[in-house]
Amino acid sequence: METTLRGVGVSHGVAIGEVRHMGTAVLEPPAKQIPAEEAEREQGRARQAVEAVAADLIARGNLAGGEAQHVLEAQAMMAQDPELIADVERRIAVGSTAERGVYDAFAAYRALLANAGEYLAGRVADLDDVRNRIVARLLGVPMPGVPDSDEPYVLIARDLAPAETALLDPTLVLGFVTEEGGPTSHSAILARALGVPAVVALPGAGEITEGTVVAVDGSTGEIFVEPSQEKRAEMESASAARKAALSAVTGPGATSDGHKVPLLANVGGPGDVPAAVEAGAEGVGLFRTEFLFLDDSKQAPSEEKQIAAYRAVLEAFPEGRVVVRVLDAGADKPLDFLTPADEPNPALGVRGLRSLLDHPDVLRTQLTALARAAEGLPVYLEVMAPMVADRADAKAFADACREAGLQAKFGAMVEIPSAALRARSILQEVEFLSLGTNDLAQYTFAADRQVGAVSRLQDPWQPALLDLVALSAEAARAEGKSCGVCGEAASDPLLACVLTGLGVTSLSMGAASIPYVRATLAKHTLAQCERAASAARAADSADEARLAAQAVLSGE
Repeated sequence: METTLRGVGVSHGVAIGEVRHMGTAVLEPPAKQIPAEEAEREQGRARQAVEAVAADLIARGNLAGGEAQHVLEAQAMMAQDPELIADVERRIAVGSTAERGVYDAFAAYRALLANAGEYLAGRVADLDDVRNRIVARLLGVPMPGVPDSDEPYVLIARDLAPAETALLDPTLVLGFVTEEGGPTSHSAILARALGVPAVVALPGAGEITEGTVVAVDGSTGEIFVEPSQEKRAEMESASAARKAALSAVTGPGATSDGHKVPLLANVGGPGDVPAAVEAGAEGVGLFRTEFLFLDDSKQAPSEEKQIAAYRAVLEAFPEGRVVVRVLDAGADKPLDFLTPADEPNPALGVRGLRSLLDHPDVLRTQLTALARAAEGLPVYLEVMAPMVADRADAKAFADACREAGLQAKFGAMVEIPSAALRARSILQEVEFLSLGTNDLAQYTFAADRQVGAVSRLQDPWQPALLDLVALSAEAARAEGKSCGVCGEAASDPLLACVLTGLGVTSLSMGAASIPYVRATLAKHTLAQCERAASAARAADSADEARLAAQAVLSGE
């Protein structure tokens, strides 16, 4: 009998197939005591396992490339966290085996994060995955993971760690469903990069029996268990029509009445460029530069290394716009040479621009490298700072850009509510704004991006978030400057129309989403987008806002 479940759709497309569950072996080692003379040997085993797991994660990142690479490199750094390793060794010194010491140390850290709400290494799925990999290596057993199958299937898991998501084979994994996670979790972001339909935050997904046929709609978040032939035909027909519509619309982003909305790509490094070019991106709206710095947490990359990486991206978009975000370190991306190790809540501490202003040599080297990388290229380079709170922050960044001789536009990211509320003040110092809706939602609603239990507050359709977008766009319009969106909100085609109606001047997203957004914008006039935006802002919840906008755009 067909039943319908609803989670949060995070990656477009339809997948119909049999369910396979992620392997979930119990990796809790026995609690037994060892003689004192064996402690040193066990500590050595633990260190070797940690280094092996970190090396494996880095190798997986190199293989996956692009967005996945810096995610996995950050996870490798988590495995090598000095405080965790020290705790493991302390536990072994008083009698634990290597595997039990690792298990208990990670359990204590996990509990600390859960109970205190800390953000350092706050991705619980990532932390659990690192622990399981180290313990599995010490026990000499296989890591539980993606099931072996010769036939395509829909994968169901409690959550997916980046190491698993990054290397999913799209020819076998038709789509995936997770019980945990949110629209901006690592698994969601990597699903979009892979172009795999995905639904997250679906409680009870693990109870769907192995082998059951399900139909997954990654756009609506609906899961149809044992769908009827009529439902399957309906979804397949809708999917085919959607693909036909995508291929029929080409060229720059614009509404049906010709209002231009440049569609740009979010990239994590040179590896993401081919997909962006193939999708017809008009440039890069968010070039995350963290991937370079995560190679070595002990020191910043050389100026020459930075120049080579930046130039590879800039050369791919001649005459196009490339917006580079300077290093956004801190919170879940700690760097030993840059971020404090003892902050009680790093996401609310010295993060992003604050870290760079505390280490002006790091910022100066990056800005100089960008200036040199752009020399002689016909590209429109723009550079922006993360985590700008007020005009003083914006001025400090603009001054640093000028001192480095950077011939580019300087901008500020709007990720903190104060920046949206005082956007016009900030625009006295910089030339453009870029809304990072992922962090803006997190800080507006005090809702961790990685916690499925608060996923409704991470929903970019929340009217309060739309109000902050509107404030920023109105300020930019009043100052005759631009205001783009580079957060995951831009990848939702319907929401892209609403953002356009709010006055946003460009949209940046993962390459796989560009065709969907381009085709949807082309169906509607600017006036329709403005009416949909007004209807969404008048709603009292994210669901009501989505339905209200949909009703306007569908002519109901």
